[in-house]
Amino acid sequence: MNRKKEIILGIDPGTIVMGYGLIEIVGNKPQLLEMGVLKLSKYKDANVRLQHIYEKITSLYKAFHPTQFAIEAPFFGKNVQSMLKLGRAQGVAIASAMQHGLSATEYSPKKIKQSITGNGNATKEQVWKMLQQILKFEDRPEFLDSTDAVAVALCHYYQGMGVDKLLKKDNNWESFLKNNAHRIKK
Repeated sequence: MNRKKEIILGIDPGTIVMGYGLIEIVGNKPQLLEMGVLKLSKYKDANVRLQHIYEKITSLYKAFHPTQFAIEAPFFGKNVQSMLKLGRAQGVAIASAMQHGLSATEYSPKKIKQSITGNGNATKEQVWKMLQQILKFEDRPEFLDSTDAVAVALCHYYQGMGVDKLLKKDNNWESFLKNNAHRIKK
């Protein structure tokens, strides 16, 4: 049986710098395909920035054919204008993904950090360091928005794993006891 490749595209939306990361699932193990950023600061017109976001998601889809799409949900700050701009960037990224048949799953920054580091208040540097260990890459990217996007993709994979494990037949109390006999106190 030939299974379809699972490739997850993760996005850290932004109107100045948008991070993207792609992971492929090979034998239930995630592997980094690509990560990077789209720098938008050179474009003064907000609509032109949104157009470039749309085009970048489209080009990533055409190059890698992801099967899943995950995006970081904007966190609520004090600056309403910044929130509106970020929401537009997120909406355009989601629209581009949906145009290519992908449904979008959103994760809060806290959920992503917790999935990767075990700490919902982790710093960008802590997320990057943990991703280095999990996905075995060396270089520190210029912009940690790229590793944030990889974290979004990996969080999505981990969330899916949890659901899959719950659906397995051998995931029950009897199986747990059998596999953890050394933990039983008599």
